[in-house]
Amino acid sequence: MRLILFIVALVALRGFEVWRFADLSWWYIIGLMVVAFIWFEFIEKMLGLDKKKEHALQDRHRAERVKKSLDKRR
Repeated sequence: MRLILFIVALVALRGFEVWRFADLSWWYIIGLMVVAFIWFEFIEKMLGLDKKKEHALQDRHRAERVKKSLDKRR
């Protein structure tokens, strides 16, 4: 996600021609977009990082449900 925010910031800085970013080539930004696409579409799935985040979220929800049910009993 940080990579996407970085790309958005670079596009904005390049688009508004701020400071040294006005001379930055669009090819660098397009290259970063390609890297982000490859990361999120292929590498993250190969490493299982997408499922890891989903399992952590489910565990958090499960813990909240257990806590609520235990609080109701008391």
